[in-house]
Amino acid sequence: MVDNNLVYIYSDGSALGNPGPGGYGVILQYGSEEKELQKGFKYTTNNRMELLGAIVGLELLKKSYKVILSTDSRYVVDGINLGWAKKWELNGWMRNKKEKAKNQDLWERLLYQNSRHDITFRWIRGHDGHKENERCDELANTAASSSSLNEDSGFEE
Repeated sequence: MVDNNLVYIYSDGSALGNPGPGGYGVILQYGSEEKELQKGFKYTTNNRMELLGAIVGLELLKKSYKVILSTDSRYVVDGINLGWAKKWELNGWMRNKKEKAKNQDLWERLLYQNSRHDITFRWIRGHDGHKENERCDELANTAASSSSLNEDSGFEE
C-alpha cells in the first residue's frame, strides 16, 4: 500500500574547494513519481550546499507532508536532530558567547520547513553505494562544475 502523504527526499551538496564553486543535488520521490533537481553556485561552501539541497526539496512541497529526508551530511541531520539550530536561534544565532552561528539564512529556512512538515532526518553514509545518494552526489558535482553558476547571495566568509 502506498502512503499518499509520504515523500522521500534525498539530498547532497558539494563544493569544489571550500569555499569555491558548489552545487546541490536532490531527488524527490512521491508514490511512483520521481523528480531530480540541481543547481550550481559560483562561490559557496559544502555546508551551505548540503543545507540548500534539503531546503529546496522541502520548499517544493505545496502542502504539509510526512517526509523522510536522507542525506550524508551530519551537519544537517545533527543540526536538527540534536537541536543545534533551535539552540542557535534561541541564542540570537550565536553558537556560544563569542561565536556567531554560520548559515543563519539557511537554518532559518530549514527550521521553517521543519515546522511545516513531519520530517524524519536520516543520515546515510556517503559514497557507500546508496543509489539515491550516489545520484545526488553526481547531480551536485555536475552543478558545481557547470559553466552557468549562480550567486550564493547569503554566503558570508
